[in-house]
Amino acid sequence: MKDKKEKIEETSADAPLQEEQNRSQNEPNDAKGAQEAHDALAEPTAEELLAQAQERIAELEDKNLRMMAEFDNYRRRTNKEKLDIMATAGERIFTEMLPLVDDFERGIANLTPTLSQGEGGEAQYEAVVNGMKLIYQKFLSFLDKNDVHPIETDDADFNTDEHEAVTTFAAGDDKKGKVIDCTQKGYKLGEKVIRFAKVVVGE
Repeated sequence: MKDKKEKIEETSADAPLQEEQNRSQNEPNDAKGAQEAHDALAEPTAEELLAQAQERIAELEDKNLRMMAEFDNYRRRTNKEKLDIMATAGERIFTEMLPLVDDFERGIANLTPTLSQGEGGEAQYEAVVNGMKLIYQKFLSFLDKNDVHPIETDDADFNTDEHEAVTTFAAGDDKKGKVIDCTQKGYKLGEKVIRFAKVVVGE
């Protein structure tokens, strides 16, 4: 009984010592955890901040280049659309003016000196002819300034890209495949045909 009591006393006496040992063993682990938590909350170093800034700059530069490329493509596309609209509108206007040029040419070619009869008739006739020729030349000058030119037909080889054959005519081997006559002038706006020349082709 006495031995049992002594054992209990020894155990009670050793308990504080064991608790102190356990506390000492746990202290390094607690200190390590506290250090890790402190490191996690610590501010990034200068090198880390520089690396982050450089990464952000590269990202923004790439985004800026993409936006500039997209804007350049948009600008090119809209400019092309504007030029196409202007060219189409100009083509329609010039095409509708061509019959006026035809009328002037026919009028000048068919003028007869009927006004020359009577006093001062010849002077009136000359005035009419000169007036029509002046207006006609102004028409041609206006078309020329806007890059509208007649298609060549005089002794030209028949070209389906510019000429429209209305009929053929037996004219000998030396005239075979050549334009014999032009019944209606053709015109080009720059390099584009806006009206084919109607011609008679030799065969």
